[in-house]
Amino acid sequence: MQPPASTPSGEELHALVSAHAEREGPLLPILHDLQDRFGHIPEASHKPICDILNISRAELHGVISFYHDFREAPAGRHVLKVCRAESCQSVGGGTVAEALLAKLGLEWHGTTTNGAVTVEPVYCLGLCACAPAVMIDDRVIGRVDEAKLDKVLAEAGA
Repeated sequence: MQPPASTPSGEELHALVSAHAEREGPLLPILHDLQDRFGHIPEASHKPICDILNISRAELHGVISFYHDFREAPAGRHVLKVCRAESCQSVGGGTVAEALLAKLGLEWHGTTTNGAVTVEPVYCLGLCACAPAVMIDDRVIGRVDEAKLDKVLAEAGA
């Protein structure tokens, strides 16, 4: 599988945005399509979206930054989401998260230098009975400790 292109062509971008321009409330479907196609919302798409939808850049930025699943830069090959909710925090999730970030030398939303893993906070994975929990791509893992997390990172190539 080839990674998505990081910069859309003008024609491709115009076609993608125009496909939704006549819909009621087209902005979120446009952003989802861009995210699906490019893995993030490319900066080059901002002006055409604003022009076609007649919205300001501030309005667009507000929507992109409000929804945590929209990215302004491509993520790593794997996305590791670490639960930050109360159940996970109460059984050591905070300590595990701090150790993870320190080990990788990252802040939240950071990506390892080799592009293997992006680390993101999430506020409940629904695995409270098996806390602390993480999710790597689409796989949820419970009762995570530093050793289990090291194994997940090794599998991901971090």
